[in-house]
Formats: sequence, C-alpha cells, structure tokens
Amino acid sequence: MPLSQEPSGGLSGVAGESTARPNDPARKSPLKQAVFLHTGWRSAGTWVWSRLRELDTVTGFYEPLSNVLAELSLADVAASRPTLTSGHPPLAAPYFDEYRPFLQKDARGVAGYSKRFSVDRFASVPDAEFPALQAYLRNLCERTVEQHRVPVFKFCRSSGRLPWLKAAFAHAMHVGVLRNPASQFASGWLLSQQWSNPFFVAAPFRVLGLNQSDPLVRQALDVCGVSLLPVASMSDDAYAMACEQFARTAEGNNAYRAFIALWILCALRIAEGVDLLVDIDRLGQSRDYAAGLGAAFETLSGLSPDFGSARDLVEETRRSAPRMAGIDGRAMRTVHSAALKFLKARVSSMWSARRWYWPTN
Repeated sequence: MPLSQEPSGGLSGVAGESTARPNDPARKSPLKQAVFLHTGWRSAGTWVWSRLRELDTVTGFYEPLSNVLAELSLADVAASRPTLTSGHPPLAAPYFDEYRPFLQKDARGVAGYSKRFSVDRFASVPDAEFPALQAYLRNLCERTVEQHRVPVFKFCRSSGRLPWLKAAFAHAMHVGVLRNPASQFASGWLLSQQWSNPFFVAAPFRVLGLNQSDPLVRQALDVCGVSLLPVASMSDDAYAMACEQFARTAEGNNAYRAFIALWILCALRIAEGVDLLVDIDRLGQSRDYAAGLGAAFETLSGLSPDFGSARDLVEETRRSAPRMAGIDGRAMRTVHSAALKFLKARVSSMWSARRWYWPTN
C-alpha cells in the first residue's frame, strides 16, 4: 500500500502553536485537572500515554472503556503487559496497574464499569448509558485528584462520544491522536496476516455494525462502500464474535473500506472537539514539533512529557509494505477521495484552513 511522500496523519498544525507556560501571567484559564487521550487502535496512542504515565504526578488509566475490565481481577493485573507483537513500548508497570484500588479481592470487574461502555457511539446526543459511564469516569478522576495526582486516560473507544465527554468533563484536557489511515490500517492488517490476530481488522466491522442505524454512520458506510455483517437479533457479544470470524476471511479492500469509514467518523469528532491534536506522523519526523507538543501539554495541563523519542512510523510502514498482501493501494484512490470530501464538507470553519494529510497513491 504505497504512501504519499509527505507525512499523512489527519490534521496538522495544532500542536506546538502555543508557546505560553503555565506560570505565564497572560494565561487566561486554569490548568486542566485531567487528560483524556482519544486515540484509535494501532495509532501509537499507547506510546503517547506512556510518555505521560511516566511522570511522577500522573496516574495513567489504560483503556478505561475496554471490555477486558469487566472480567479483570487483582490476580490478572500483573500479567497485563506488552507482548512481542504489540509494538508497544516497555512499561514500568502493567497496563492495568492503576485499577488495583478499584478492584475487590476474590471478585472480578472494575468498580462502576459495564461492558456496555466498550462500544463507541456517534450520535449527536448522549445515549441512555452515558450517565453511568460518566459516573464511572468521574469516580476514577475524583479518587485520583484526592491523591494530588493528575488522571490521564488513554481511550480507543471514545472518539465518537468525544462531544459528550468534553461537555461532561470540561475540566479535562481533551487530546486527539491521529495517524495516517494507510499506515494505521497496515499495522493491524499485518498482525492479522502474520500472527493470526484478527482483532484490529474486526474492530471497525464491529463498531460500524453496532452503530449502522445512526444517520452519520450510515453516510460514512455509503461513502466508503462498506459491506457489513447484518446485526439481526444478535447480542453485542455475539455480533463481536461473528465479526472476528468474518475478519479472518474478509476481502482486503472491504476491510480497508470499513477501517476508513471508522477513521473518518473518529477524525470528524476529533476535529470538532479537541483542545490539542497529536499528529503521530509529524511527531516522528520533526524534533521541533515534538518539543512544541510537549510545551502545549505543559501550557494546558502543567504536565511536561518528553516526546523526543518518537519513531518515524511512516517510514516504518514503507519498509513493511512489501510484506502486505491482499490490498491494492491504487484501487483505493476512489474511497480516499470520497472520504476526504466527506470530512471537508463537515469540519467546522475553525478547521477549514488546516491541512488534511491523506495517502495519494
């Protein structure tokens, strides 16, 4: 899947523009009390989170909406570490270490968590489950702040609900993490091909399928020409299992179209609702951008993460492209063009002058 010669991560130009410091007398608003990282699967969001988690004043909650939390026990926490195939950075503590105070001995499940939270939603107004989700996240926030620490949440299932979360957690810094769609998809596709892990190929089919009655989702599906499994009368869990089986034999171009449909839906919500955007591709290619991004975090939250060790993921994808099979990059020009038009027609005037990076060949 060839990529364009310029970096391509979605929106550019936000991070690093602010040079004010937290003690700057010109500051107009107080520091944010929490950080919500709105990321996608295989977007390098875990790496960004790890840079914040290593700070002494941070409590970093990994994937607070993951269905894994419904069955998590204290005994499971120690084993929740990166695998050889995850591509995640080494972690000083297990992924879910920060949830220990919210787990009970001889019981499973994080306090307040429900598996219903694990499917992202894209409606313009909060659904009936949102008050419970809000209460769950508020409890994590409040318990952390009581310890004079800053909660940092790394989500993969929140971008569709970003407007709801921003309204409910106005005290938090909402950060969007975008990676160019071609290399993000390639990361998950290679895991499926080489290690028989269909999760990242199945995820877009699952999320889109369970939201296909929403008008905005339906528009994205039509724009990208996605073929989904019918939901019929299946439960969410049954549909998730069916999507995993479907993903194991999914035609490559249809899998990519599903990924692009979900990517543009999440990018749309991010474009309209974040305080700061992290362009992962630019981060790995520009030391100045990395320094500016760290300064922007400090200005808004008082946290000073070091992003100087970011990898060039665009170049890594180019090197791994020959190992990919089943995807015709040139055949996807039509869906790229249609998806880009979908985004440009809907982003607010605030973003109209921003540059959208996109694979062009």
